Amino acid sequence: MSFLVASPASSDVSARGVRRARGASWPRLALSSRVYVPAFLIVAVAVALMGIGWSSRWGGTSFATSMSGLRVIAVGPITLVLLVVFLVAERMHPAQRRPLFARGYRQDLLYAVLNATLVVPLVTALSLSFAEAARRSIPWIVVPRIGLLPRWLVIAMILVAMDAGNWLAHLGNHRVRVLWRFHEVHHSQEDMSVLTVFRTHPLVHVSYLLALIPAIVLLANGAVPTTLLVVYGGILAFEHSNTNMGFGPLERIFVSPNYHRIHHKLDGPQDVNLGFALTIWDQLSRRAIFPTQETIRTDTGLLGRPLMVEQAGERPRHFAVLIAQLVAPFRPLNGVPKRPPVQHANPSLGLGEEFDQHSAAKERGVT
Repeated sequence: MSFLVASPASSDVSARGVRRARGASWPRLALSSRVYVPAFLIVAVAVALMGIGWSSRWGGTSFATSMSGLRVIAVGPITLVLLVVFLVAERMHPAQRRPLFARGYRQDLLYAVLNATLVVPLVTALSLSFAEAARRSIPWIVVPRIGLLPRWLVIAMILVAMDAGNWLAHLGNHRVRVLWRFHEVHHSQEDMSVLTVFRTHPLVHVSYLLALIPAIVLLANGAVPTTLLVVYGGILAFEHSNTNMGFGPLERIFVSPNYHRIHHKLDGPQDVNLGFALTIWDQLSRRAIFPTQETIRTDTGLLGRPLMVEQAGERPRHFAVLIAQLVAPFRPLNGVPKRPPVQHANPSLGLGEEFDQHSAAKERGVT
């Protein structure tokens, strides 16, 4: 029988190696205890993209003209008229009865101002930069003009493919932790209304750049008119409304307020009913849950309130909530859920291990 005896010298070397390893990991541990480092990757991607756009002068596209067009879509005259009509519809046929100027409405109005002033220029810069980067790196994706296709068909193809891209990005926001940190701001609303469509973190738009690919591919064959994009945005706003309305058989195709409210359900999985305008993507992926009388008046928001919200406390503190929610994606993981609430594992979807809402609640000590 033989024995391996470590000499004092080798033991000392091993001890020094352990101390060095601990010393090297300490800065990372110290940093992760103060901030969520992966969130800065989204910032880095945004800065890198905008650097490409700036250096190429936005691919030869007028930044001011593009920004004006996007502002028309976001808060232009037609959009404002639609919002007013939808707000009236909410008052006449609400899913939940609320005060006229509920705290959530005021908070979302603040987000609307943020979108009109700061987010529109940011999204313009990101969109032009992404398009230029795509044309530079993968120029073969741009399809030459196809004379046989009528323009209306090309526009329809772009809109449907864009909606599919939005669905895929939305799924990613619920499946990838770093993306969820930015998307959960949108899900924090407990008083949903048409204005909730504005309640988004500015950097969440980085993930939705994916939806621009169809427009880049078919650009030579026609662009989507601004009016249609305004209508598309109006659909997104209406589905967030507090209106008690379903679309009956048409709900098998289009997203209604009663359908989308299930996606924001407080005590259920939120990686369902992900569709923006069309429900077909949810049905194809077995993520569609159609509304019932029990789901129409469901409460919305995040279980346990992992984010600061205006409904908590005696005073709403709207500006404090805004700042806290904008900073929230960068906060450390200590005491917050590691993943968003999702469906139970479904082997037929090939999604692997998942956390459900109850598991997410247990993670943050909520029963």
